[in-house]
Amino acid sequence: MEARAELKYARISPRKVKIVLDLIRNKQCDYALAVLRHTPKAACEDLEKLLRSAMANAENNYNMDTKRLYVAECYVGQGPILKRIRPRAHGRAYRIDKKTSHITLVLKEKE
Repeated sequence: MEARAELKYARISPRKVKIVLDLIRNKQCDYALAVLRHTPKAACEDLEKLLRSAMANAENNYNMDTKRLYVAECYVGQGPILKRIRPRAHGRAYRIDKKTSHITLVLKEKE
């Protein structure tokens, strides 16, 4: 039995999210929440909200005990890239790629 939560089109680069996901992979949910709350990274706010959502899904949809939950899987994939133009010298234009992420958390119960 597993509970999952997904965040699509998050306006943050997958490379930045992956750093934080590596910190909480295979950790108890209470510990993972504490890590996210005290880590000074931009992705932590979105991931904390996503983890709370996955815990609520586990409790309400699957009657799982929230004290025994751990982060079984967490991964991030690249979403669509928003392409923007930055004016430069001599009439040129440089492209700015604003990357998006699709983040997935899977929680399971410890036996």
